[in-house]
Amino acid sequence: MVLVYLSLGSNIENRDAFLAHARQAIKDSFISVRFSNVYETEPVDMTDQPWFLNQVAEVQTEMEPNSLLEWVRALEAKSGRQRKVPKGPRTLDVDILLYGDWLIVEDHLEIPHPRMAQRRHVLIPLSDLAPGLEIPGIQETVQEALKQLCDSSQVKIHAPS
Repeated sequence: MVLVYLSLGSNIENRDAFLAHARQAIKDSFISVRFSNVYETEPVDMTDQPWFLNQVAEVQTEMEPNSLLEWVRALEAKSGRQRKVPKGPRTLDVDILLYGDWLIVEDHLEIPHPRMAQRRHVLIPLSDLAPGLEIPGIQETVQEALKQLCDSSQVKIHAPS
């Protein structure tokens, strides 16, 4: 069993419903599941789009990283995810943040997620679950990375509609 952290995000149509669907799929597919709070977050990179709902899931799995990536892509596809505009609006975005303490650099998969330590919308929900977790490759805890963050985007607790 490997401890894995997944980032969930949605910023179009019914964001709450897409995250709820993702949470249920995660509960149905993994064991020892925990979820962070849900946060409403300002878009970064491509800022001219609706705000996101973001959340992090902690799961235990026996899936290998590439099988997990296939599972993630299938979940996104079931939610109608279309990759038309890089970093653009999406029904559901699921990223593999951490896979145990593994470091993976492949053309199609990089773990830890390459920008996770630079993203407030990732580190804040991750800190709900594992503030003292050391991020492989950067030798900082989630909380330390959050304190040094240059990202000033807004992140606030989301109250479901």
